[in-house]
Amino acid sequence: MSLSGHARASRPGLRLAGALPDWAGIVIAILLSAFILLPLVNVAIWAFTEVWRYPAVIPQKFGFRFWSDVLGRGDVHLAMTTSLSLAAIVTALSAVICLPASYAFARLDFPGRNLFFMSFLTVYAFPKFGLYITIATIFIGLGLIGSFWGVVLIQLVSTLMFMVWIPVSAFQNVDRRQEEAARDAGASPLRVFWSITLPQVLPAVSAAVLLTFVNTFYETEVAWLIGAPEVRTVPLLMIRFINSELVVQYGAVLSLMLWVPSFLLLILARRFLGAQALGRALGA
Repeated sequence: MSLSGHARASRPGLRLAGALPDWAGIVIAILLSAFILLPLVNVAIWAFTEVWRYPAVIPQKFGFRFWSDVLGRGDVHLAMTTSLSLAAIVTALSAVICLPASYAFARLDFPGRNLFFMSFLTVYAFPKFGLYITIATIFIGLGLIGSFWGVVLIQLVSTLMFMVWIPVSAFQNVDRRQEEAARDAGASPLRVFWSITLPQVLPAVSAAVLLTFVNTFYETEVAWLIGAPEVRTVPLLMIRFINSELVVQYGAVLSLMLWVPSFLLLILARRFLGAQALGRALGA
């Protein structure tokens, strides 16, 4: 057997991949893109549609009338302010609490370390709604139901995976030889952390912060269970619009408004972190 033939025989994965026709891969890519993009396109069309009556295939009239209606509503302004405030506060508190814990889990050896570290995973190992119900019963006694800070506290539970697990992997993957070389050169521990450790973990920490902010901004279950009806976020307001049978354009406009913060954050992440660094952080 020739060398090239032996190589093909020893790599069956490549042979199977090559057996798939090019046109089949193109068809699969088109179907996946359509599955993802068509609902987004439909919502975007409805957001700028003023008149669309059956049996017309395309809208008869486009415009910004429903945008002015939605943006002119006081409850929309209040809901957007509440959502952004919740996301910013939860992200900041989570960073202050979880990042030092991540460093400790990655670098320190203390009794019960593995048990404590795995306990963070239990939030996602069981149905979260059952956990939230249990926390809600505690909050009733504390008078936190229907309060802004009650929603903040319970949303912190949902941030543990992002703000602990991702940075822990990053701290563990830091090149210790560079840190040791800096210490041998006389650098202080703070200087080593700022100049050597932080630049290496920054993409992962930034990804964790980004995911925490976006996840908190879009969160619905907790905001409804703990905050309603006093605390109303944009997702909850959109649900109310749908349930009250308001025109479909209201929901479409709010949907686009919900996409804007995450879209801008992803652009900023790509701009300042780079696509490759962000991808490595998410895969940490």
